[in-house]
Amino acid sequence: MRPGLRFVPGLLDPGNPALALAGGPPGRRLVVVDARVHELHGRRLHHYLDARGVDHETLVLPGREQVKTMDAVFQVADRMDSFGISRRGAPVLAVGGGVLAEVVGLACTLYRRSTPFVCVPTTLHGLVAHRPEVETLVDPAFLVTLGRRQVASGLAEVLKVALIADADLFGLLERRGRDLLDTRFQAAGIGAAVLAGVVGGRGEARTGTGADGRERLRHYGHTFSPTVETRALPELLHGEAVCVDMALSTVVARRRGLVDAEQAERILRLMRRLELPVWHPLLESIALGEALADTVRRRDGRRWLPLPSGIGAGVLVDDLGGRELVGAAGWLRAWSAVAAAGCAPTLDG
Repeated sequence: MRPGLRFVPGLLDPGNPALALAGGPPGRRLVVVDARVHELHGRRLHHYLDARGVDHETLVLPGREQVKTMDAVFQVADRMDSFGISRRGAPVLAVGGGVLAEVVGLACTLYRRSTPFVCVPTTLHGLVAHRPEVETLVDPAFLVTLGRRQVASGLAEVLKVALIADADLFGLLERRGRDLLDTRFQAAGIGAAVLAGVVGGRGEARTGTGADGRERLRHYGHTFSPTVETRALPELLHGEAVCVDMALSTVVARRRGLVDAEQAERILRLMRRLELPVWHPLLESIALGEALADTVRRRDGRRWLPLPSGIGAGVLVDDLGGRELVGAAGWLRAWSAVAAAGCAPTLDG
């Protein structure tokens, strides 16, 4: 497991000192919390901090993707200043999903030479986006309040790690992924095992392209999804857009011979079993062209498209063209239509 990350069941139990001591000695804490999380867990959170004698103030922020703005970052920084944050002895507590963690992280980076903060992720995206330099406390009990679609969206982030880095995790999702969805990660034993696979040492992307290549492989699922997600808001959740991206890349990989027909079928069928979309009308030539252009701008003028190579490994390609993308999108659209009709589609040939 990466340094700085701990599984702590019962995190808000007043008898558990982990949260009060996280990031430094006991003392004052500024708590930045997602509005929905505060609604669901705020009373327990404040009771815990009071019971542990932690002097604290709370800043409640909306946690939706649309509020990931510099205004929110400055709001956190202003509260840090008025609260009188001690850079060495009073880390900020960020309690919420991945969006909130990103906002707090940037504010802390900008404030007095990288003020430390402690993450308490309450979504699967927040878990997968764990930053190794930040202390992160994981209590799977937070996930029980998520809606079914939110859990499925989070499972897309888990599947992303499995496809590009961990064949064992992929097999676990095939066997028990639906149980995770049904129980919101509360199924005995399995939830912790899957989370450990995501955030632990097994989730390292395997490629022969060196450290820079490994970093680029972690962008898997984010080649087309930023454009698709932005244009589809609020129709698609983040993980759903990522899954559509992964489905398209799977078909590209199949057509290139990087995955065989059986592997491609397993991938797409698992996506559907986890109640995730594999197709969206925005995967048409104009949207794909825009997404590819955005990718080139973000990646130093190179395309660097991560593709699965079998299940559990990946490769980077830099020669993907628009015609190939359009062909793959058409193939995926046909597969999705046949699958939705209850028939048995195939990616053979």
